[in-house]
Amino acid sequence: MPCVGDWLNSPLSIVQGIFAQNVPNSDWETKVTEYFKEKLKENNATNWVPSLNDVPVHYLKPNSLVKFRCMVQDMFDPEFYMGVYETVDPNTNARVLHFGKYRDVAECGPQQEIDLNSSQTVTSERQTFYCVPVPGESAWVKEISFSTEPVASQARVSPSTSYTPSRHKRSYEEDEDMDLHPSKQKEQHTGKSCCCGSDIHGCVEPKRLETEAPAGHHVISPNCSPPLDLNFPLPGEKGPACLVKVYESWESFKVNDVLEVFGVLSVDPVLSIVNSEERDGSSLDPMECMDTTEEQRVHSPPASLVPRIHVILAQKLQHINPLLPACLNEEESKTCEFVSNFMSELSPVRAELLGFLTHALLGDSLAAEYLILHLISTVYARRDVLPLGKFTVNLSGCPRSSAFTEHLYHLIQQLVPASYHLRMSIESMNHSRFIPRKDYTANRLVSGLLQLASNTSLVIDETQLEQGQLDTAGVHNVTALGNLITWQKVDYDFNYHRMEFPCNINVLITSEGRSLLPSDCQVHLQPQIIPPNMDEYMSSLLTAVLPSVLNKFRIYLSLLRLLDYSISEEVTKAVEEDFVEMRKNNPESVTADDLHKMLLVARFLSLSAGQTTLSRERWLRAKQLEALRKARLQQQKCVNGNEL
Repeated sequence: MPCVGDWLNSPLSIVQGIFAQNVPNSDWETKVTEYFKEKLKENNATNWVPSLNDVPVHYLKPNSLVKFRCMVQDMFDPEFYMGVYETVDPNTNARVLHFGKYRDVAECGPQQEIDLNSSQTVTSERQTFYCVPVPGESAWVKEISFSTEPVASQARVSPSTSYTPSRHKRSYEEDEDMDLHPSKQKEQHTGKSCCCGSDIHGCVEPKRLETEAPAGHHVISPNCSPPLDLNFPLPGEKGPACLVKVYESWESFKVNDVLEVFGVLSVDPVLSIVNSEERDGSSLDPMECMDTTEEQRVHSPPASLVPRIHVILAQKLQHINPLLPACLNEEESKTCEFVSNFMSELSPVRAELLGFLTHALLGDSLAAEYLILHLISTVYARRDVLPLGKFTVNLSGCPRSSAFTEHLYHLIQQLVPASYHLRMSIESMNHSRFIPRKDYTANRLVSGLLQLASNTSLVIDETQLEQGQLDTAGVHNVTALGNLITWQKVDYDFNYHRMEFPCNINVLITSEGRSLLPSDCQVHLQPQIIPPNMDEYMSSLLTAVLPSVLNKFRIYLSLLRLLDYSISEEVTKAVEEDFVEMRKNNPESVTADDLHKMLLVARFLSLSAGQTTLSRERWLRAKQLEALRKARLQQQKCVNGNEL
C-alpha cells in the first residue's frame, strides 16, 4: 500500500496507478476521488496536508497535494482539456495512454509525441474559479488553524529557482536572468510538453499565458506590463490568490462561497515559457490582440504569483472557526459529543461574555446584551425579498473624542472569525469601490469592499464623519450600504444591468447620534465609567481574559448561530394574545414592526441561553429588554430634542 509520502508528495503517481489499473473503464476518476477521500478520513490526515494559507508557495513541491481555504471571488468560463490522450513513439510505433486530469501540461517522454488524431482521446471540461483567502479573516483563526499542524516534510522543500518560486523570495536579478535567458528554464524540460488547457485538441493557445512579473513591482523591460492586481476585496489583505480548477459538481458552488479544497499544486514554469515564445512571434497587428491582452494577463497569470490547484476534493464550509468541527450537520458521535459538552457549560460562558462586553462598553450591561444578540444573529431564511434573522444594531452615543470604536472593533475581531472595520468619511465614501463590477475588457469581476463571505462582521464607524459633499460614487456607496443592511444583498455592477447577490453580513454601526444608515435596532450607549486612559483600559480587557476563556467565547458565538430554532403552537398563541392585550391599552404604542422586533430579540435571547425553542420566560425577558431600550431612547430624545 502507498505510504503517506506517496499520496501527499506524489498524488499524480497514485492517480497514474489507478488510471493504469482501470483503463479503459470510465470509473477510474470515481476511484481516484474515493481513494483520497478515504485517506483524508484517517486520523488527523487533513492536518498533514500543507496549506497555501500558511506555507508560502516556494516552500511547496510542485505536483504535491495541498489544501486551500478560500472564497470564490470570480468564476471564469469553462475550459476544455484532454482528459485522456495517447502518445506514440515514432521509432517503435509503441502507443501509451495518459490521463490529462489534474494537470496543466500534457507530459510525454523524450521519444514520444502526442497523437492529436487518436481515437482514444477524450475531451473533457473543467471549471476555473479565481479564489482568494477569506476576506477579513482574523489572525487568531490562522494561528489556531496552522500552529499545531504537523506538515509533512515530504511536501516542503527549500526555496529554489527550479520551479519559479514566490515573488517574495526572488530578486530582480533572478527575474531578469530568467526573462533574458529562458533557455535556462527550458533545459529543465527536455521532454516534449503540451499544455492541457482550453483548446479542445489539448494544446492551450500559447498567447493566453504570460511570463512572470512580480506583483506590486514594475519590471524594467521593453515589453513591461503593469503590475498584476490580485483582486482582493479588502485593502491590505495577504496570502495567495489561486486559480482553482474544479472537475466535478462545480454547479453546486457560487461566487462568494467559502471552500476548502484539496488538490494538486501546479506551478509549472512551462506555462510562462510558452507565453514568452508566443510574445516573441506575436501578431504584428496590435489591434488584433489589444482587447485580449488584459484578459490573458488575468486568466493566465504567472503560476509563481497565482498558483493553480487541480481539485480532487472540495467542500463548502459552514464556518471557518477552527475551534468547531467542520460540519455540525453530520450525526457523527464526535460532533454530537462536542456540541452536548459545550451546551452543558453554556450558562457560565454567557455570563462571562456578558461581563467582558459590559466592560468593553464602559459598564453598559444593556448594550452588552444587545451586542451578544447581534453577534449570534444570522439570516436563516428569505421570505420573498425579505431576509429573516438579520439584526443590524446602531450603537449610538459613542464617544467621538477617543478611539472607542477602534478599540471596540479590535475586541470584536478577537471574537469572530472574519470582520472588517469601515471608517466612514466623505473621502472614503467618494473614493472607495464598494460594489464589485464586471470588467468586460479583462473578462473578470473586479472586487469591491462589500464582496464578503457569509457571517462576516462589518463594523461601520460614523463617529469620524464630518460635513462634506458626496459625489456620485459616494451616493452609490451609501446606497449600497443601505441595501446591504435592509435587504442583505449587494447589486453587482455589470455595466448594462445590475445583478443581485444575496449575502449574510452582520453590520454594527457606531455613531454619536442616530445613524444615517438604516438599522434594525438602535441602542443608545450609557457609559457608567469614563476611563482616564481609553487605550490602557481597552488593552487591559484582553490581557485579563485567559486564552481558554477567549476560545470559549469564540465557540459560543459561532456555534449558536448554527443552531436550529422553532416556536411551538402553544407559545405562538400566547404571544398573539399578549400582542392583542398590549394593543388594547395603547394601539399606537405597539405596531407589527415592534412585534417582529420583539420576536427577533426573543429568538436570539433564547439561542444565547442554548434554548432552541421559545419559552414564556424568554418572551417576557425580550419584552423587558425592548422596554428598557425604548425608554432610554425616549429619555435621550427629551434631553437632546429631535436628535433621535
